[in-house]
Amino acid sequence: MPPSQLKRLKASLREQGLVGPQQSKKQRKQNAQNGASKEKRVQKKVALEGIREQFNPFEFTMTGRAPKFEVTTNKKKDNGVVRRPGVAKGLAEERLAKAYEQDMQRRKKVGGIVDKRFGENDPSMAPEEKMLERFTLEKQRHHKHSSAFDLEDEDFSGGLTHMGKSLSLDGPAIMDDFDEGDLKLSDIEDHPSDEERQVRKRRRSSESEGEDGGQEDEELPERKKSKQEVMKELISKSKFHKYERQAAKDEDEDLREELDKELSSIHALLRGIGPKPTAPPAAEIPGMNPARAALLDVAGKIRFDKEYDMRLRQLAQDKRSKPTERSKTEDEKIEEESRKLRELEAKRLRRMQGAPESSDEEDAATKDVDKDEEDEDFGLGSGLKARPTPTELGAEDEDEFLLDDDLIASGSDSEPSEDDSSDEGSNNESVEDPEGDADFLKDLLTEEEAKRPEFLTGANAPLQETPLPENNGINGNLAYTFKCPESHEELLEVTKGIAFLDLPIVVQRIRALYHPKLNSDNKGMLGRFALSLIDHIFYLANQPEQPPFSVLQTLIRHIHSLAKTYPVEIANSFRSHLEECSESRPLSPTPGDLVILTAIGSIFPTSDHFHQVVTPAILTMGRYLGLKVPQTLSDLATGAYICTLCLNYQMLSKRYVPELINFVENALCVLAPEELSALPGNFPYHQPKCSVRLQAAPKSSRHLSMTDCLPQDLSEAEEESLKAALLETNLSLLEAAANTWINKSAFTEAFEPGLKIMHHLGSKTCRSTLPSDTQKHLSKLIKKLTVLFHTARHTRRPLELHHHRPLAIKTSIPKFEESYNPEKHYDPDRERTEAAKLKKEYKREKKGAMRELRKDASVVARESLREKKERDAAYEKKYKRLVAEIQGEEGAEAKAYEREKEWRKKGRK
Repeated sequence: MPPSQLKRLKASLREQGLVGPQQSKKQRKQNAQNGASKEKRVQKKVALEGIREQFNPFEFTMTGRAPKFEVTTNKKKDNGVVRRPGVAKGLAEERLAKAYEQDMQRRKKVGGIVDKRFGENDPSMAPEEKMLERFTLEKQRHHKHSSAFDLEDEDFSGGLTHMGKSLSLDGPAIMDDFDEGDLKLSDIEDHPSDEERQVRKRRRSSESEGEDGGQEDEELPERKKSKQEVMKELISKSKFHKYERQAAKDEDEDLREELDKELSSIHALLRGIGPKPTAPPAAEIPGMNPARAALLDVAGKIRFDKEYDMRLRQLAQDKRSKPTERSKTEDEKIEEESRKLRELEAKRLRRMQGAPESSDEEDAATKDVDKDEEDEDFGLGSGLKARPTPTELGAEDEDEFLLDDDLIASGSDSEPSEDDSSDEGSNNESVEDPEGDADFLKDLLTEEEAKRPEFLTGANAPLQETPLPENNGINGNLAYTFKCPESHEELLEVTKGIAFLDLPIVVQRIRALYHPKLNSDNKGMLGRFALSLIDHIFYLANQPEQPPFSVLQTLIRHIHSLAKTYPVEIANSFRSHLEECSESRPLSPTPGDLVILTAIGSIFPTSDHFHQVVTPAILTMGRYLGLKVPQTLSDLATGAYICTLCLNYQMLSKRYVPELINFVENALCVLAPEELSALPGNFPYHQPKCSVRLQAAPKSSRHLSMTDCLPQDLSEAEEESLKAALLETNLSLLEAAANTWINKSAFTEAFEPGLKIMHHLGSKTCRSTLPSDTQKHLSKLIKKLTVLFHTARHTRRPLELHHHRPLAIKTSIPKFEESYNPEKHYDPDRERTEAAKLKKEYKREKKGAMRELRKDASVVARESLREKKERDAAYEKKYKRLVAEIQGEEGAEAKAYEREKEWRKKGRK
């Protein structure tokens, strides 16, 4: 049976010499004198600690175990490290208790200033010592990143060292290796050293200058400075320059302070206030106070009154600020425009009836207003008034109307002021402004395409210079108010007797009078009016007397503006027109159909993969180009117009339209002066019944127009001119198509037949018949297409397999793990392995967080219980003290009462 704990403890104490026979008094005295008792006390303490640790095995743990079998390849590990979980737990609890105490101290406290100054809370330090320590810390912080070789440092040690020894070569102990004696040359006299050469050079210079030639031996040149001397000189120069910069900075600061002192007087001079003259000293009256004598000075009082009156007059004459006119809202502006149009219409009707337009009072008021305006111009006149652009006035669209001169009859007494209109006789911007049309068409054509003839036909033809109405319409009697037509018949009735050039003005005034913000019913009326406009442009284009295309273009702009508010209604109207065209006349479109197609390309996005209006329009144009067999020149002109529209539609999306290429190549073959011997390519070739080949070069060249799309009787010269224009247009269309589809992989196959046709046109048999401009254009186009073919062949590469690394063949050989561990999971799925690792880490972190929370909760509970016990103990102590005091007082009173009672009893006896 093993010995008990008590026996083991006694044995350990005896082994350490802590328990044994007592020492005599003499021995204890000697040990105290020798100091042995102190050493013995320390040894005793260490021995007791060791015994205490030995008898408490739960306070120590080992981090790991030694390997069972020692292997030389295994790395040695520091096993057997002792850990003290009890001590660590105690330290952790103590740290948590301190944190809890700090938290309780900061609880219910917001903000605060922490004084981190050195020695502020140290009462043992004098103020001088605190200041010295703070200065030292500031210097250390300032020079924290300074270098040991800083030139600004005053305490420079000087010289480089290595392992405590100087690296300079000035000392006798260290010598340059090249200066050793065993490295001398045999013919050293013929090869002087560098130092000797420098000495001889200095001697020659001193001899040439003639300064004390006889004393050359005594006045030798100065020796070469060492590195330490050079460094000292650099340091001294740096400090000197630093001192000079500081001195210059101080001088600038002094000068700046002097200027600041004189700044107030400079401000007074700039404001026009001169220095106040010093008042002459008042005459001294003997026997009177000087202050009273100054008050009795009559001249000074008069001068003061004059200055006061002058300042009061200046304040009365100062122009006070007036409030500016309130900015009008959009609804108010629209309402004012509508009201002004109605007033102008009423005045126009009165003028037609011969009634007076204005009274004398109105003329007098007008004169007074003009006079006031002249006064406001300070006698300099109104100056040159530039007409503001619609963008400056905020009208960027047809929805925002501005009253121009075309809305007001010139020469009448009801002309608006300069704020409402510009100079008399200004032209109609909305109809014939080429800049406005250019802004509208800038998104349809690029700059390069706008210069080509194929884009200058039909809708994109240059606007003809038509005479613009100088007054209110061409006849000067155009009405200002119109009824809002809700159908095409009503629109024809409203516009009956109105010239074509006045139609945009009529539409603009109708939109201004029936703006949706003026009345809730106007929105539906304008929607139906937009549908009637679509029918009207179709109607105008089909008339024998066609209006200028600029008028149609302006009406399309109005439809485009209304399409933002009524997109569904306008889209359905266009679809109905396309449906009617495809059912009744799919291969014979009218000019109205061409205008409808042009409007669709201007209003709707043509780059969408599928659009409810644009896609049927493209199908309609492709149907004509693919199925129509051109028999007359009008058919070829219509096809050229539709090809132009197709290229405009595909400007952004660049989708290939094979019908366009086939039609253009067929047209070139049909119009060629000589027939081709062999048909190039596989495009469908249709020979018309009546020959349309170019027979002779025309005398003058022209461009295609909308009237060329209609069948008409032409003379022989006009036919030849039209054929040349068609040939030139188709060549330009082929060039534009090549520029559009240059990046297509089938570019070579698509345009190779066209290049062969152009080579045929450039041959001797055909070249003489072509106009000179067409010949030049044909030569340039052949060169351009040749270069494009060469580039396309180089950029196109044959199909090939993907370049990837070879895939390994699956095998059935099992995979062996050399260091297999059954406790470890070997999952072939990497994502599942990562997920498992993440879950395990999350679980470990969660357990650690819960453990920390439990520790915090236990510390909070323990500290709360301790605080409660302390409060209860303090309360109990205070209660007992108060009870004892009360009882003491009551006992003293009772004893006094007993004594009094006894005394009275004795007194009775």
